[in-house]
Amino acid sequence: MSASKPPVTATTYWDYIKVEELLALQSGLETDDEGLANEEVLFVVVHQIYELWFKVVLRELTSARDLFTAEVVAEQELSGVVERLRRIAAIFDVASRHFAVVETLGTRAYLSFRDKLMPASGFQSAQLRQIEIMFGLEEHTRIPLGPKGSHLAALHSPGGGASPALARVERTLADTPNFREALDGWLARTPIDATCGADGEAESDAEGFVARYLEAHARVVGASRDHAQSVAEAASRDVEGERARLAGVYERERAGVEAFLRPEHDPARPDRARVRAAIVFLESYRELPLLAWPREVLAAVIEVEQAFVMFRQRHARMVERVIGRRTGTGGSAGVEYLDQTALEYRIFDDLWAVKTLLLPESSTPALRDPAFYGFRSE
Repeated sequence: MSASKPPVTATTYWDYIKVEELLALQSGLETDDEGLANEEVLFVVVHQIYELWFKVVLRELTSARDLFTAEVVAEQELSGVVERLRRIAAIFDVASRHFAVVETLGTRAYLSFRDKLMPASGFQSAQLRQIEIMFGLEEHTRIPLGPKGSHLAALHSPGGGASPALARVERTLADTPNFREALDGWLARTPIDATCGADGEAESDAEGFVARYLEAHARVVGASRDHAQSVAEAASRDVEGERARLAGVYERERAGVEAFLRPEHDPARPDRARVRAAIVFLESYRELPLLAWPREVLAAVIEVEQAFVMFRQRHARMVERVIGRRTGTGGSAGVEYLDQTALEYRIFDDLWAVKTLLLPESSTPALRDPAFYGFRSE
């Protein structure tokens, strides 16, 4: 006897989206929004929209992280990571444009209800803190928020008690590895300038690749230096002085590249030399079939961080335009604090730095076995 099927019920848009419940949430500190000015309702709505977008970003970022924690990451799964990362970048782009709506608030209109917020602050957005943590922002790099104490202190309830915001952030702190750590772990497993060994396993030569790359880079830098010095001889009155200056400039570039690829040991990131070599390798041979999706992952990570930085910068300009350089409602330095976060909160610094190291395709060292990175029929 077959089990009876549950009755089919009709679904409405308003039930599925919870429209009535959603529209009842814009009252701020009041019981409803009837007595609020349009400007205050707008302010609440825009920030609620941010929190909804942050929820989606966290889900996508966590999913991307989880893919990289697998011992083996299948090539076809990387397209899913790229899709999630590009969605995150698109969300930050859209969220940045929301600030234009907030800028329609006149200064005096905003000041008419701003004091209601004190000592609340956008810094208390637990989801934004969770996004930073999941990306891999390190605690010691955080900029102090005015009052003494870590960013966790600002998430306590008035009087110092626990809060849902604090609980959220503490759960994310415990949810390791973060995205950068998972990405580093995946990059560290990259077969660098590999050949297929007798047992069928990949045999990498990371150290040999780094040595050959540094030699090639030194040749390119030397040629650029010689060309610059030749130009200087034709244009400068102080030929010897300019030659010496240019020699110093290009030597610093060469030394910087060597320091990048042969960094001092960092106990917190023991595989950093291998990770950096992998980034240079993937960027340098991106045209090879098996490296195409890994290279797209790196491009998508840069796209996300750029969108996040621009979101912070846009936030600072909106605040300055509406209230100038007033102290923040939570006691921060206001615009100055926001500008600092946009400038200093960089997580994927190695991916940005590698742009300084890349060589023209014609100057990159030849691989031992380019066919290793081609399509396979088996």
